[in-house]
Parts: sequence; structure tokens; C-alpha cells
Amino acid sequence: MQITSKKLAYPFGLLLLILLPFFVEDFRVSQFSQVLIYAIAILGLNILTGFGGQISLGHGAFYAVGAYTSAILITQFDMSPYLTLPIAGVVCLVMGVLMGFPALRLAGHYLALATFALAIATPQLLKHKAIEKWTGGVQGLILDKPQSPLKFSVFGNEFSEDRWLYFVILLIAILLFWLASNLLNGRIGRAIVAVRDQPVAAAALGVNLTVLKTATFGVSAAYTGIAGALSALAVSFVAPDSFPSFLSISLLVGTVVGGLGSIYGAIFGALFIQFVPNIADQLSKSAPWAVYGAILLAFAYAAPNGVMGIVKKITKRR
Repeated sequence: MQITSKKLAYPFGLLLLILLPFFVEDFRVSQFSQVLIYAIAILGLNILTGFGGQISLGHGAFYAVGAYTSAILITQFDMSPYLTLPIAGVVCLVMGVLMGFPALRLAGHYLALATFALAIATPQLLKHKAIEKWTGGVQGLILDKPQSPLKFSVFGNEFSEDRWLYFVILLIAILLFWLASNLLNGRIGRAIVAVRDQPVAAAALGVNLTVLKTATFGVSAAYTGIAGALSALAVSFVAPDSFPSFLSISLLVGTVVGGLGSIYGAIFGALFIQFVPNIADQLSKSAPWAVYGAILLAFAYAAPNGVMGIVKKITKRR
């Protein structure tokens, strides 16, 4: 029964994601595009934190660098928006590896503080006069949304630019989730978990801790950078104030809500950080973040292992 449920869940979920944009208006389509983008970023953070055991509060910085890499290449070099995505991933991969070297000497809350410092510093650096001609300074950069090459209607809804971009993001998300699943469910993934749980034993078995930890940091940053680049295309605008330090905290919240050490929990975490703040604002205009905090506390009490923890319990009972 458990195997059958899993086999049915994947195609049903994929069919739902394909049909979803044709039953909602463009504004909702853009929101669900952002959910997929957050899911990619959360998956990247989960590779580092959930599987690797390294706590990061600075992934908002990689998100910002990925977004600005794409925006600069489009506005300054007239590059195709789609070609900027892998470049943003490579830039953030290198940045993550460089950040991974000092992270080797840090652990726990010290690593969290170091990465949080990166999240705080990045928006300020993007405003610096030395690179203002590239980044647009405080004003940021305005982009043109990629045009849809197809013109048709489904259920009375035109295949607009928002719907086209949604499917581009969906295709990239499926590819990245598939790559992460193959990586983490294989030998490398077992090595990452072994280093997290028993680093001394892993080293004794021949695992190179330095290479594995820095590579994990780099891959995690690359995922988040690609998500940032997709966000730049979806929003058609980047500015330093669009990437506050709270973004890094939100990504960590999404990781915990979805479930640490879970691949597909990233989707549930993305839904949480995208829609729960809006729900909290509707419930209380005067103190929305108090409501958000209450919802988060209630969720932590009801599902300490995240949404995927509940899903695993249900499937085991069956």
C-alpha cells in the first residue's frame, strides 16, 4: 500500500502543478511561481542544514547574488535570461565553496552567526558606490519579463507571460529536485549524512571531510543562487532592500516547517513562507507578525518534525 501511494503521489502532484496555472488568475500564478522558487532555495538550504548538519542563516546572501548576477548579465550584457540561470548557479557555487573553507573551523551557533553576518552585509555591499554602475545602487535594476513564445487559451485563460514563466520555473524545479534526489539518496548523500552524525567515524572510513563539507556548501549555495536568479526574472526587479536578513531566516523557517533532511518537504516549507504571512496579515492588521509567530509556535508544537514527519507517520500506519 505504501509503495502504491508513493507511485500515485508523484504523477498526481505533477498533474496538479501542470493544470494549476490555468485555473487561477495571473496574480495567483505569480505567487505559485514564487512558491516553486522558494522551494528550490529551501532545498538548497536543506542540503546543507538538514542533510549536512551545518546551520546557515546567510542563504539570503546567495539568493541576492544569484538575482543580481542574472539582472546584471541581462541589463549590462544583453544576455538571454535563460542563459543567466546556470551562470548564477556557478557564481554562487564558487561563493559557497569560498564560504565553506572558513566554515570548516566553525560549527553550530558560531557558523550560524558567521553566515548571518554575510546576510546582513550583502545588501549593504550591493549599494556600494564602487559597484553602483553595475547594481544600480539603492534604485536597483528593472528587467523585462521574458515573453511567452506561445499564444493560446485554456479554460478561457491566455497563456500569458506569467504562465510561461511558471512552466519554465516548474521545469527547472523538477530538474533540480531530481538531481538532489539522485545525489542525496546515493553514495554521496550517505557520506554527507555520515559526516553530520559521526564525523570521526566517517573520516576513519575514508571520507574527505574538507572536500565534502565545502562541496556541500557550494552545491547548497548554487541551488539558492539559481532560485534568486529565477526570482529576478519573475519579479522583473532587483534592489538591495529586496533581500533583507529576514529572508535568510524565512528560508530556515521553511526548511524546518517542511522537515529537516527531507527533499520534498521543501515544497511545503515554501507554501508556508509564501502564504502564512499573508494569512497573518488578514487576521490582524495591527500585529500580523504576532499572529505569524503564534502560527509558527502552534505548528512547531503540532509537527516538531515538519510536514514530512506527519506524512511519514501516516504512510507507516498504512
